[in-house]
Amino acid sequence: MAKGTVEICGINTGKLPKMDRARSEELLSRIEKGDPSAREEFINGNLRLVLSVIQRFSGRGESADDLFQIGCIGLIKAIDNFDTSHGVRFSTYAVPMIIGEVRRYLRDNSSMRVSRSIRDTAYHALKERGKLEYELGREPSISEIAKAMDLPESEVVFALDAIADPVSLQEPVFRDDGDAVFIVDQVRDEAASEERWLNAVALQSGMERLPERERRIIELRFFLGRTQTEVAKEIGISQAQVSRLEKHALGQMKKYV
Repeated sequence: MAKGTVEICGINTGKLPKMDRARSEELLSRIEKGDPSAREEFINGNLRLVLSVIQRFSGRGESADDLFQIGCIGLIKAIDNFDTSHGVRFSTYAVPMIIGEVRRYLRDNSSMRVSRSIRDTAYHALKERGKLEYELGREPSISEIAKAMDLPESEVVFALDAIADPVSLQEPVFRDDGDAVFIVDQVRDEAASEERWLNAVALQSGMERLPERERRIIELRFFLGRTQTEVAKEIGISQAQVSRLEKHALGQMKKYV
């Protein structure tokens, strides 16, 4: 999908409006009060976000117009369900919603058909997961989702697996201040292979030269196999900060290891 003046759904993507954070917050406040003009402006101001999301699905033989329209549905759902009191940036909340809407469309139109009953079960499970995550303030377990649905865990797992769409480990989950957080950074690795052990020994020799916080991040990430999310929660900083400090620490250690 080319950049610049591509026409999608009759829209010149090169002329899509941009919206700064201050204006975004102002419009969100007005939207919560039921201002329809603010809602319309906010939708138009975030069409670039939809465009950036659907670009990752190019090359699948799907019409760019169709994907853009489906992405806009996800954007509207995100706007209608967004709660400013949670202190989360709108783009962080909206991107997974838009991706989910596009993937649902691709699954429903895939040549590999999944029965309607299984899809219904999976979509119900996803809805319950979102509801429980909001109520619990954390990611719910499969057993909690199954209990809320009054279904066996095995049935819920089977349904979710049936609609799963394979993704690359290098796919970004979201961006915070321009830093990408990739799926591979969220994968916990408990295996202590010989190669990993040797790398750990080499890292340890360089850790002594690092500041305390960076040394702790390296220890948690490479010696204990924690994800960036887990490290961020333990240290009390954002995941993006963990990513930046980790990269800086590794760069410094290369000079000594």
